[in-house]
Amino acid sequence: MQFIRFSDLCAQGKAKGQRVFIRADLNVPQDDDGNITEDTRIRASIPAIQMAVDAGAAVMVTSHLGRPTEGEFKPEDSLQPVATRMGQLMGRHIRVVADWVEGDFSVAPGEVVLLENCRLNVGEKKNKPELAAKLGKLCDIFVHDAFGTA
Repeated sequence: MQFIRFSDLCAQGKAKGQRVFIRADLNVPQDDDGNITEDTRIRASIPAIQMAVDAGAAVMVTSHLGRPTEGEFKPEDSLQPVATRMGQLMGRHIRVVADWVEGDFSVAPGEVVLLENCRLNVGEKKNKPELAAKLGKLCDIFVHDAFGTA
């Protein structure tokens, strides 16, 4: 496996038109009403996302939020509040995509989508090879920008 700095790929024009999957750390605190109480992690993720957008990539971002049960979606596990806040900070609409592992969604160059809470995917916590293979098929470039979860 070859590791290349994402900024180098962008500078070389190699991210243009590519599907870029960014694993971010967007696990932010929320109050009982689901309002984000501290957005430092969202702000920290924006430079890599904006770099991908500026490079002309189709950008997919995911993160975990809280400790959901694999395969059991509950509204409080949704990344929608994160997408809303990220959209405010970036000055753009960010669509949340549910049930994304099979790739049944589209993302256009210059668009950013937030793939719903990755901890909901069966096999994510145990790093199942079958899930990893499916995730690998979603993108041309993978960016690990969640070093707090590495």
